[in-house]
Amino acid sequence: MADFDTLRIRAGYKSSEHNWAVQTPIYQTASFDLGSVDRAKALWAMEEFGGIYTRVGNPTVTALENRVAALDDAHGALALASGMAAISFVVLALTEGGGNIVAPHSLYGGSEDSFSHFYSRFGSNIKFVKDRFDINSFEAEIDDKTRGIYIETISNPNAELYDYEALSELAHKHGIPLIVDNTVATPYLFNPFKHGADITIYSATKGLGGHGNVIAGLILESGKFNYSKEKYPQFYEKSYKIRDINGNSRSPFDIDPQGPLLIHLRAFYLEFIGAALGPFDAFLIMQGIDTLSERLEKETRNAEKIVSYLEKSKYVGWVKHPSSEKSAFRELAKKYFPKGAGAILSFGFLGSEKQLNTFIQHLNYFSYHVNIGDVRSLIVNSPKTTHAELDELHLKQAGIEENTVRISAGLESADDLISDLDQAFKYVFEN
Repeated sequence: MADFDTLRIRAGYKSSEHNWAVQTPIYQTASFDLGSVDRAKALWAMEEFGGIYTRVGNPTVTALENRVAALDDAHGALALASGMAAISFVVLALTEGGGNIVAPHSLYGGSEDSFSHFYSRFGSNIKFVKDRFDINSFEAEIDDKTRGIYIETISNPNAELYDYEALSELAHKHGIPLIVDNTVATPYLFNPFKHGADITIYSATKGLGGHGNVIAGLILESGKFNYSKEKYPQFYEKSYKIRDINGNSRSPFDIDPQGPLLIHLRAFYLEFIGAALGPFDAFLIMQGIDTLSERLEKETRNAEKIVSYLEKSKYVGWVKHPSSEKSAFRELAKKYFPKGAGAILSFGFLGSEKQLNTFIQHLNYFSYHVNIGDVRSLIVNSPKTTHAELDELHLKQAGIEENTVRISAGLESADDLISDLDQAFKYVFEN
């Protein structure tokens, strides 16, 4: 297999299949001519793969799916309209019939809130571990209805890490998949499948796209997990909808025993719920992936320099990032993140809420908005924005203190970013 930097430019696309276009064409069409009755039968039977209707497949979107699958060395991928759509599809599909997912509290605010209050409305329950830093706490929550363990590889906003291989071994011991949201790391910094994960989720809005101009999500399947018929009967249930060319009903497992989840999601969830990614959005994500390595490399280095500065500041109570010498995750970072542990960091602002508001307003080179993984450096007061839906108890469980400020380091000069933070601190505290 080619190296990562070759795959991010070349994988998943052959110009000879697209009128020799150098760039992936944007197939901006709602539907496709079927060509003939016989070809239509082959398309519906999945004996031939091609465009039918853009809600369930589009060549531009397919090129994106194939490229990201290659970067993660995955069996396959499904692109969706958002990262939250990707999370919802996976949680709901795995827990059909009333199963549960075991997860820690240290999740993105939208994930934490949906896990706590939303999915249970559909019979899909989340069991939160009491101590996310103790693997025994994960095992204590697993029961005969558990259908997966879910984590973020680098948590948002506190950049917490896990022993992914240990969690994978635990999940497989109980016959369930390890599901990881790898949004912050991207496949450039971390490949979950190489460390035992079975399902990877991305908000491609963030690092993969990287330019703050598109909303997108992705689900990837390793192709190595054995979904038992006892725990996952939905993947073995035959349906006339996915019949073969002779009209025989089939199950997702019949079609692809290595990737029944993706077949199930594409045939039923994407078809009936929608959440399709548009071709232009897929094109924008592919443009972002072209420069993924360079962007993540500099953003990570910038984050590390900002961490070093903040740790010396008398206006900062604490700093959370695996590169910090005080971080409890330094050894895990050395093991799993040799290129660095990403561009997200948080710190404790030693001042009043009013002073923090003034500090944010007085910054010149940090944009105040809730995205991450952008080429621009971003800053937010997480308890009031990205995690505003969480009450005091949930904030405490997630380890988000009331003075938490999150930074997503961008591509500007690190010296300029540090100078900007410095002048804003001085404006607030020394005037």
